[in-house]
Amino acid sequence: MKSLIRRVLNTEIGSPRADLGILVYRILLSLSLINTHGMKKLLDIQGTIEHIPDPLGLGGVFNTAMALLSNIVCPIFIILGLGTRLAILPVVGTTLLGFFVVHAADPWAVRDVPFMYSLAFGFLLYLGPGKYSLDDRLFNR
Repeated sequence: MKSLIRRVLNTEIGSPRADLGILVYRILLSLSLINTHGMKKLLDIQGTIEHIPDPLGLGGVFNTAMALLSNIVCPIFIILGLGTRLAILPVVGTTLLGFFVVHAADPWAVRDVPFMYSLAFGFLLYLGPGKYSLDDRLFNR
């Protein structure tokens, strides 16, 4: 019983369970972003260009390209664990822009989504990709 309690309450960061948890977290978080926000933009690119917010005045085509980069391309790299921390930066940049600029006047219920994605990907930025990643295979062996 004592060993079971020790295993359940283990706080060792480098444990195999922690690395597996980071892998699952990376995959599910990225798939959520792709499925919820990326695919609808990809499947209707022309509609996205016409309706995407343009808070910085860069134009619909540029904003759509950046949205596709941060909602589809970067999450694929994050899932693979390839250039993970670099791939997270555009995602966090886009979600923070949504939180602070695009939805600044909206109620909290609307601002909550970009805020939660910013926190979730920011946490992954802090943790790194973990042992089960291409980054680990390529750069730590």
